[in-house]
Amino acid sequence: MNKHVKPGYWGDSVDYRDILKKIEEIGPTLEANAPADEEAGELTKESFEALKPLRFSHLMATEELGGAQMRPTEVLQLIEAVTWWSGSAGWVSMVHCCIGAMSAAFLPDSAVERLFEPGSDNRFSGQGAPLGMLKKVDGGYELTGKWSYGSGFSHATWSHSACFVDDGNGKPAKDAEGNVIVMCAHAPIGEHEQLGNWDVLGLKGTGSIDYSAKDVFIPDDLVFPILSAPPQRLKELFSLGIVGLASIGHTGWAMGTGRRMLDEIAKFARSKSGRAGMLGESEKFWYDYGRAEANYRAARAFVMEVWGDIEASAEAGKMMTTRQVSLVHLAKAQIHEVGVDICNFAYRASGGAGLRAGVIQRTLRDMMVAANHFTIAPSIVTSAGREIGGLWSDRTWQFYDLIEKK
Repeated sequence: MNKHVKPGYWGDSVDYRDILKKIEEIGPTLEANAPADEEAGELTKESFEALKPLRFSHLMATEELGGAQMRPTEVLQLIEAVTWWSGSAGWVSMVHCCIGAMSAAFLPDSAVERLFEPGSDNRFSGQGAPLGMLKKVDGGYELTGKWSYGSGFSHATWSHSACFVDDGNGKPAKDAEGNVIVMCAHAPIGEHEQLGNWDVLGLKGTGSIDYSAKDVFIPDDLVFPILSAPPQRLKELFSLGIVGLASIGHTGWAMGTGRRMLDEIAKFARSKSGRAGMLGESEKFWYDYGRAEANYRAARAFVMEVWGDIEASAEAGKMMTTRQVSLVHLAKAQIHEVGVDICNFAYRASGGAGLRAGVIQRTLRDMMVAANHFTIAPSIVTSAGREIGGLWSDRTWQFYDLIEKK
């Protein structure tokens, strides 16, 4: 297949359309395994082995590191495609993708040469909330802590864990300006204890477990400061920071979930018997369905517009602006809110069919869990609104907060 003609900023070794075809091939397996994944509390071996050759952890890493150096709009479509077949498979894929991108973006050369060395197939999982502590020792640090929500942790090879730095007295160290220092530490998955604790409403097959570390040695080059890490490669794109990169994953996941629920309820309404047959004859149902389609397509178009603009800026050699990050947050929140509305509409319309085990029930549960994720908290949308509305035009994004410029 002829590959896209791309500006030099993006890779050309992998065509995302080829990966889309592979997802279409493995999709029925992912869907068939979804109930077993939920029962296991993580992706089953068959589901994981189907996904593994897609190398989601390498999609956004540079070609120099063996990655695909792919456009965000293409990555969004790949995450969307996996999620359409299985919400849990899509979630694990997006986590491995985004954390792999963060590691490839912010770690120094000496670290990425090991983590992305030729022939390696590392996958990355962990938690971005600082629930651990780094204690300085010769050549690095010792990491101790306990984290939750390690999605896809058992299928990863390296962890990515946010933590404070011990000031020597057991308290978080601060920088010269009085800000608490938050680092991201990387360790082999085998260095952690996996604690389970994933008995939940939705996204049950993601294996988003608790995990811990006790005096795990972390070399100096396997940490980076989460709040202020300068990008080491693809500096324009990765100036989005870890929050911007994480947004790609969450946004793509919501795209796939909303699309699947619309497709599922339409298929149900086309049936010719029982409640489905009555639904198919309902003017009110098809009006509501049409509005849901319009809202979804508008939200998805907003996503692609925002990320297309980011790609254009990267190609032009421009660092990302506060406004662009605000729009990333708004687009991410909107595709989730529309997805929630779609899932509620489809569930109510489906009657007893949605009550029972199946795609409608599972997709509803997955979306309700995803919609409570802190990455789309109302406070983030509020801050983005204030920035775009001109009230906070003198601020800049730091993690999920819009703070005054210093």
